Amino acid sequence: MSDGTEPVGIDELLERVRADLDRVDPREAHEAAADGALLVDIRYAALRDRDGLIPGALVVERNELEWRLDPQGSHRAPEATDHGLRVIVVCNEGYASSLAAASLRRLGLRRATDLVGGFQAWRAAGLPVSR
Repeated sequence: MSDGTEPVGIDELLERVRADLDRVDPREAHEAAADGALLVDIRYAALRDRDGLIPGALVVERNELEWRLDPQGSHRAPEATDHGLRVIVVCNEGYASSLAAASLRRLGLRRATDLVGGFQAWRAAGLPVSR
């Protein structure tokens, strides 16, 4: 590569990204949401339709995430109030959410993180799910 960096595989990239995240388990995410953290569900529609939703979570398609969560962006969601907002990204199993949280951190959302195990872990923990 011309910039002097060597390519890495996805497993190594995930390991590097996760080293910088304060990832949370389902119970911690539930408590954080009760304390004002914003849960952001990035699962695609078919998974949401099949499995349900986390009540109160903001649904944002992954390809819109940065535009919707950037507090300075012209297309931001009303919930994207400032860079200090605690954001917990939720995907289906906790892989894509790590990469998404890292991207939000690069935008300055320094408290962005993700849910270990994703929606499936949330549901397995017996936490609220709506249809």
